[in-house]
Amino acid sequence: MRRVLAYGLLGGVLIAALKVLEYKHFVRAYPTELYGGLVAILFAALGIHLGRLWKRGKDVVVVEKIVEVPVPAAASAPMGGPFAPDPAKLQELGITPREHEILGLIAEGLSNREIGARLFISENTVKTHSSRLFDKLGVGRRMQAVQRGRELRLVP
Repeated sequence: MRRVLAYGLLGGVLIAALKVLEYKHFVRAYPTELYGGLVAILFAALGIHLGRLWKRGKDVVVVEKIVEVPVPAAASAPMGGPFAPDPAKLQELGITPREHEILGLIAEGLSNREIGARLFISENTVKTHSSRLFDKLGVGRRMQAVQRGRELRLVP
């Protein structure tokens, strides 16, 4: 803001200096359009300079850190083998293979759009399957569904 005032004050001083240096003589000797053009160029350059100063932002450094969280062997595989979902629970709850697949992708942290892209279905279809899955699990949110799925041994 101080620079704007300083440039304004400088412009006023320049205009006063022109008056002092026999302004009328210069106006008669040179066409008015020349002075108008010079003033336009001066203010355009000033505007560009101030715009660059104000637009200049601070540098932002983003550091991404990947943290691996160890999963206890008992939580992922009770017998030391690979995880296998409990088919009796799936059948008991009436969860379809597609809903189970979507639950697994939700557990991976994918969004509805990403799940739809991976399964080649629309985002609305993912929402429909998710809604039915949430009803069957008795939950209202994605993270609750994942937590409930892990409790029931439906997802790793």
